[in-house]
Amino acid sequence: MVVTIVHKSLERGELQEWDRVYDYAYYNDLGNPDKGPEYARPVLGGSIEYPYPRRGRTGRPATKTDPNTESRLKLIQILNVYVPRDERFGPIKMSDLLAYVLKSIPQVLKPEIRDLLVGNKDEFESMEEVLKLYEGGLELPDGILKYISDSTPGEIFKELFRTDGEKFLKFPVPQVIKEDKSAWRTDEEFARELLAGVNPVTIRRLQEFPPSSELDREAYGDQTSQITKEHIEHNLNGLTIDEAITNNKLFILNHHDAWMPYLRRINTTSTKAYASRTLLFLNNDGTLKPIAIELSLPHPDGDQFGCISKVYTPSSQGVESSIWQFAKGYALVNDSGCHQLFSHWLRAHAVTEPFVIAANRQLSVLHPIHKLLHPHFRGTMNANASARQVLTNAGGVIEEIIFASKFSMEWSSAMYKDWTFPDQALPADLIKRGVAVEDSSASHGVRLLIEDYPYAADGLELWTAIKTWVKDYCSFYYKNDQMVQNDSELQSWWKELREVGHSDKKEEPWWPKMQTCDELIESCTTIIYIASAHHAAINYGQYSIGGFVPNRPTLSRRFMPEEGTPEYEELRTNPDKAFLKTFAPQLPTLLGMATVEILSRHPTDELYLGQRDTAEWTTDADILQASEEFKKNLEAIEAKIEKMNKDERLKNRFGPAKIPYTLLYPSSEPGLTNKGVPTSINI
Repeated sequence: MVVTIVHKSLERGELQEWDRVYDYAYYNDLGNPDKGPEYARPVLGGSIEYPYPRRGRTGRPATKTDPNTESRLKLIQILNVYVPRDERFGPIKMSDLLAYVLKSIPQVLKPEIRDLLVGNKDEFESMEEVLKLYEGGLELPDGILKYISDSTPGEIFKELFRTDGEKFLKFPVPQVIKEDKSAWRTDEEFARELLAGVNPVTIRRLQEFPPSSELDREAYGDQTSQITKEHIEHNLNGLTIDEAITNNKLFILNHHDAWMPYLRRINTTSTKAYASRTLLFLNNDGTLKPIAIELSLPHPDGDQFGCISKVYTPSSQGVESSIWQFAKGYALVNDSGCHQLFSHWLRAHAVTEPFVIAANRQLSVLHPIHKLLHPHFRGTMNANASARQVLTNAGGVIEEIIFASKFSMEWSSAMYKDWTFPDQALPADLIKRGVAVEDSSASHGVRLLIEDYPYAADGLELWTAIKTWVKDYCSFYYKNDQMVQNDSELQSWWKELREVGHSDKKEEPWWPKMQTCDELIESCTTIIYIASAHHAAINYGQYSIGGFVPNRPTLSRRFMPEEGTPEYEELRTNPDKAFLKTFAPQLPTLLGMATVEILSRHPTDELYLGQRDTAEWTTDADILQASEEFKKNLEAIEAKIEKMNKDERLKNRFGPAKIPYTLLYPSSEPGLTNKGVPTSINI
């Protein structure tokens, strides 16, 4: 029996809480043109210009201004956003979401309240002032208690302003500054976080020098890197550039081609950002060191003339050390945008939703693949629907705290053009980025070229455990390829997923054909890995790493100070104040901290990888035995992670900030733990 066929009477009209309808829609619910033209956003999905995965349909009426844009809910209605009733959060999760909304209140408060909150200034004066957020909280400005209590519901007031005696917005101390308040400034920690931070899925091996560009030369001119031999060769531990490339010693964090086509428009907003390339060298002790950062802007005479670039190299003396700190800040702004919009939102949340919808439309609840994948879809539609109301929408949290501003989601659509499903398999991703090579003698079939790469090392352990479980499970129900081919529900699911859920990519030849047991096993493993390990790695460390915004800036409001200007003089005389002015404006910083604190927390009803919400999910003894083996493998991985984190030779697992890498440690307690791999994307 196939569950949930869309009834003719429900093809139009707004869906209600009691409905159980799984259907598709474009991302036409991000803008709010009725509020003003500055809140209009393009429809994502259904076009060559803006391809995108489909979302769950809500059926809300169109806006008055634009018939192609779906009307939005009021903020107070966010908890009632439509998802099929089986996909709704439980009571505990709902309360967590409410806390998130409450924490995010500052972004929607009236301007006069904002002014009271930040004391009519939007800048921190010193690092000490930032640290007070964790040590004592902010003092409430005179008059704000009465002002807000008169205009805000009591429970919201109580939660937001903590009238139990705590000061306003006192945050937990992020791990990155808990043991050492200055380690984040070091080049070692900067580089380590590319392997063990919140976006460890972007670094690549450098295979040509200078780095080239794949941008259309006719439209964007010559975008080849301006980094020269003279910039870096003295930092290669005696090697030439060719020797360093041959010996797999050079790596790159490349945010040039992705951001350059959008940079001219982005910089018309309050943002002042660059496209960046960061080169790193692999030391003999397994750590990386940054050796050059190139910052580029579109050519002032037009895109067709290429770009204007400047290269910065490490320095520890005087104003040059402050300039180097700025260069790292601009590179991290690019990486933060890539992390939130691509690695996190697109590669996990958005691409998974069509899998959920298609599975519920085409697979019966008794179908073996439905039973296998069901726990990995738990809460995803509700999390995504809620995010579209307060996070990714026009004027939402993402546009407030990410440098791409109103172009954020449009940019993620451009990134979807290059997304492929097979590359989401961890071994394939590592090989494509050049940080691993196929090796049949290696324990996971691939050999890491950065041996001490915490995300990749732990991820491969989980990938192998998941694939072993999936293979054992699928082999029980599918004895040969013909059984896969003859399973009409399975074939209908895969066809609808490609041709409807990801229909903007349906012509791509790389989709698995779902004709063999191997294709079924690899596809299900990839889906489970995305929903569990990938999402855990890029989500649950956000507060421990990025809760101290100077370590992980998400926007920049000034360009690099030029010699002879007041900004340069301020950089020379008060570098911390200059850094905070550029990378940590007060209100976006507070909003960003509050957001990532909630996103990094585990609720008390969390289900972790290997767990089920009921013991009666199957009666097949062989499957139950395989499930127990899976759990034992996960326990063994936990023990291995603990052992590796104590190995002093593995310097990237601990680093100058003394943060043990536990983001792929499978289990966790509730709360802000910096570990735990939930079964699904549910926040």
